[in-house]
Amino acid sequence: MTGDVVPAGTGARTISVLGCGYLGAVHAAAMAQLGHHVVGVESDPDRVASLRAGRPPFYEPGLDELLLAMQQTGRLCFTDDIAEAERASVHFICVGTPQRRGQHAADLSYVHGAFADLLKIIKPGDVVAGKSTVPVGTAPRLREELREVCEEAELVWNPEFLREGFAIEDTLRPDRVVIGAAPESAAAVQSLRELYAGILDDCPLLVTDFATAELVKVAANAFLATKISFINAMAELCEVAGGDVVQLADALGHDDRIGRKFLNAGLGFGGGCLPKDIRAFMSRATELGAAEVLTFLREVDAINLGRRDKVVQLVRDWLGDPLVGRRIGVLGAAFKPDSDDIRDSPALAVAEALHLLGADVRVTDPRALHSARRVSPALTYVDDAAAAAEGAEVVLLLTEWSEFVDLDPERLGTLVAERRVLDARNALDVPAWVAAGWHYRGLGRGADHDAGLGAGHGTDHGTGHGIGAP
Repeated sequence: MTGDVVPAGTGARTISVLGCGYLGAVHAAAMAQLGHHVVGVESDPDRVASLRAGRPPFYEPGLDELLLAMQQTGRLCFTDDIAEAERASVHFICVGTPQRRGQHAADLSYVHGAFADLLKIIKPGDVVAGKSTVPVGTAPRLREELREVCEEAELVWNPEFLREGFAIEDTLRPDRVVIGAAPESAAAVQSLRELYAGILDDCPLLVTDFATAELVKVAANAFLATKISFINAMAELCEVAGGDVVQLADALGHDDRIGRKFLNAGLGFGGGCLPKDIRAFMSRATELGAAEVLTFLREVDAINLGRRDKVVQLVRDWLGDPLVGRRIGVLGAAFKPDSDDIRDSPALAVAEALHLLGADVRVTDPRALHSARRVSPALTYVDDAAAAAEGAEVVLLLTEWSEFVDLDPERLGTLVAERRVLDARNALDVPAWVAAGWHYRGLGRGADHDAGLGAGHGTDHGTGHGIGAP
């Protein structure tokens, strides 16, 4: 979604965006769309060249067109030279905070690196706005460093709430804007208020202290992760009790205290935000001496990871052991639809596990094959659902791309060795697949549904997996 080009007016500012990965590239293009002049600073020269050509190194609907359109206006440029950011008066830190290798804590090396570069060109009156997801307590320390170098510059924290697949929409039409600041930083807050003037008519602006602003993103992700794991725990109970978790979620969702969004049982969450954010949240709570208040997140994480084992076990139950040489078609590699992100992808984890058990696994995905090949080169990748299904003894729906959900079960049935489908996202139209002669199995929906049994329902609730993008 690019929308109408917004002409630069009297409220236009010159800003810089440090770090042009997923968050930074989207934020830079969106700020240019709002009429500002934006310098995107990225240390990787290959990424700079790609962004200049309108080719982001990841898939996000509409972003390539928006990047080109904004560069053609002259309001957006990309560089690997931090000196070009000196002309900006507001600087956004948008670098990643991945999980430390072998630990739960967040790796802040990119934040500190970007901040050190910024201190080289900072000038009086500048505002630094952190958008990266950081452990609580980070912003006050960075502010001290900033004020030691330039006492008349100021730092605020402005967390992001992007969902992969909806990132442009979430930037230009957010459901809230949060700014964390020191009590004496009213001028810096006003600066961001003016910067976001084009979007604040339709969303609330919340001004908080630093700690609250740092906590809100991870708290939101922890809540969503808990909600998803809760319904997946209910799916396990439905399995043994003979219930239908989709009907259960529908009934729960009518309670406005609970709501239906993110209440879809299935393979669980993944990606670059929820898993690492809840683990970093637990780690920081431990450092603060409050580990016990977040112990429930360990179970949330365990339930989520257990969904992958559940799908593998269902395949083994269906096909029997050993799986050596048994052909399995896998629909999906990305952690969610409308994304090519395979970080901590449940779909890819299941495919890898089945491959290690000796199965002949054929994986397809509309966008994520290039990334998946790089990370899991031992798997066999094919171009489309038909190739994945050819000769398969079971087909697994692991990422609910519309291309897969809308497949013709009768036509696909002519390609497989056995008409078995395991719907790990509870996204398929069950009656249609059963009527086409498929043995259908969903997660948390009781026994297999076979032709003539008439069990099950199609669902149309949205995936609920479009969460806090990195």
